Amino acid sequence: MTPDPDPCPAPDPDPRPAPGPDSGPASPPAPRPAPGEPAAAPPAARAAHRRDLAAVVACALLVVAAALVGTAIEHANGSLHVNWPPLYASWFPHLGPGTPAALAVAVVVIVHGPSLAARLPWRRLVLTGWAAALVWTGSLALIDGWRTGIAERLTTAYEYLTVIHRFDDAGAALRDFTHHILNNAPDHWPAHVAGHPPAAVLTFVGLDRIGLGGGGWAGVWCITAGTSAVAAVLLALRALTDEATARRAAPFLVLTPAAVWVGTSADGYFAAVAAWSLALLALATTRPARPRSPRAGALLRAAAALASGLLFGLTCYLSYGLTLIALIGAAILLLTRTARPLPLLAAGALAVAAAFTLAGFSWWEGYRLLVERYYQGAAAVRPYAYWVWGNLACTVLITGPAVVAGLRRTLAAAPAALHALRPSAAPPRAPAARLAVLVSAVLLAVLVADLSGMSKAETERIWLPFAVWLPAACALLPAHRHRRWLAAQAALALLLNHLLYTGW
Repeated sequence: MTPDPDPCPAPDPDPRPAPGPDSGPASPPAPRPAPGEPAAAPPAARAAHRRDLAAVVACALLVVAAALVGTAIEHANGSLHVNWPPLYASWFPHLGPGTPAALAVAVVVIVHGPSLAARLPWRRLVLTGWAAALVWTGSLALIDGWRTGIAERLTTAYEYLTVIHRFDDAGAALRDFTHHILNNAPDHWPAHVAGHPPAAVLTFVGLDRIGLGGGGWAGVWCITAGTSAVAAVLLALRALTDEATARRAAPFLVLTPAAVWVGTSADGYFAAVAAWSLALLALATTRPARPRSPRAGALLRAAAALASGLLFGLTCYLSYGLTLIALIGAAILLLTRTARPLPLLAAGALAVAAAFTLAGFSWWEGYRLLVERYYQGAAAVRPYAYWVWGNLACTVLITGPAVVAGLRRTLAAAPAALHALRPSAAPPRAPAARLAVLVSAVLLAVLVADLSGMSKAETERIWLPFAVWLPAACALLPAHRHRRWLAAQAALALLLNHLLYTGW
């Protein structure tokens, strides 16, 4: 961990945003308002904000279209296998014990989040961000009550806890794992066990072995581990862009609609493991925030690279599709123009792969059988022509309108930022440009996952490992509008959790 930096500099007294990459020529300075009067935004900033709102409206229309078309398809032939397209959910307006806490967290983060993010010492901000995300996510889960919202989520017939007893001899279960993937195999695994490499179920076997068995502990584990992704993304943003960018993004990383699915699904836990792998890679490619001796700095970077590799290997054995985080890792290496961490990163990843292989599990055989199993179930009838764009509507719902606006600004900045990644060009130094590269890599991973056809529906949880990074784009939004955007984020999350009964 990096030490606390020097005290945060005083905020700019002029709240007007600087011209962004899509704002056109700089406007002449406007006269300062009298005390107590709102500052008038320059024309370029107002135009950029109108484009933000247009992007949000366009994505809202995408969601509406996905809901209307999906409902028509489901009523016609039932091929979507979801009750409230494009989400795996049912219409169920309700309140619950988590409602007051969720409302309170939303108000606190909206009102005080931006100012606290600007002035808290760095280490305290990282821990506070994790804690706030933990309370926000737990409160949303408790809207459905303790049993329904947390304790029973991972105990259904599709989930991991139903097969814990079959791992009394873990070695034999691993050697025999691939023999139970297909639907027509004897004593086949439940859907989620079959759909993932064995590190996923072994996590819950491990919890059971240390006395933390049952759905309650499993749910608490997923929420606690999953929300730590906020801390990981903050550390990565500080290393790859700058501290000011990370601080601006912090409240949006906390108050994300994706928290509805982080609490409680195992994919929230997978997202955190992947996020820490990438955060450690970012730390391995950059210098510590405070000067250290060259030897100490080199040792820290080497340790971070090895740990990143170990977690990347674990990520690949938690979910086959999360090999796509390699695209984000490649963007980190391109931004920092170094390949120094690669040997240790590869050693860590190969160590995990060797351990599972020696234990008797073949990743490639498991993936081959998974593809076959995938098309033995609902995927055989779920229409690709709908889900290839319906999945994107899901992504809008789990990331929120502020992220849509931030991504619009990201895409506006991306061409120039990506152009600077040419070997003959100097790497982009502006934090906004570096952020644009990082977020563009996340969007590329989402696009590849979408086009693969292996993510037809349920992407509100499956794509959590990518979704946790996208709120970083909100750092590009003008600071004086942050509270309004945060309110929109909170409102969407609260509506989703109170109006729908989500499947995960």
